[in-house]
Amino acid sequence: MITVTPSAVKHLHNLLEDVDNVVDRGLRLMVEKGGCAGWQYSMKMDNATMEDRIFAQDGVNIIVDQHSLGFLSDSCIDYVDTLSDTGFKVINPNAVRSCGCGSSFEPKEG
Repeated sequence: MITVTPSAVKHLHNLLEDVDNVVDRGLRLMVEKGGCAGWQYSMKMDNATMEDRIFAQDGVNIIVDQHSLGFLSDSCIDYVDTLSDTGFKVINPNAVRSCGCGSSFEPKEG
């Protein structure tokens, strides 16, 4: 399961406000090889496909492809807006370490 903080829900609602088809639209969360810690997060607004898993919460969708699911189990999506950092952040219990910017991680073995 992937959860979303109230701050992220609010920001996603704002992003989806002017979109006609919001039923299967949401924030696509992907994991790809790369980044300084070995794997990196990638996000974009997108429509779900038949192969995706959709995590719906408070009227917003988080869309995850099958490859990324194992890396993201029990993760939480937050949205932060501070002087030094703004954007969606992944709080991932499956990461043994993350890079300083928080966009890449090293997964637990197993």
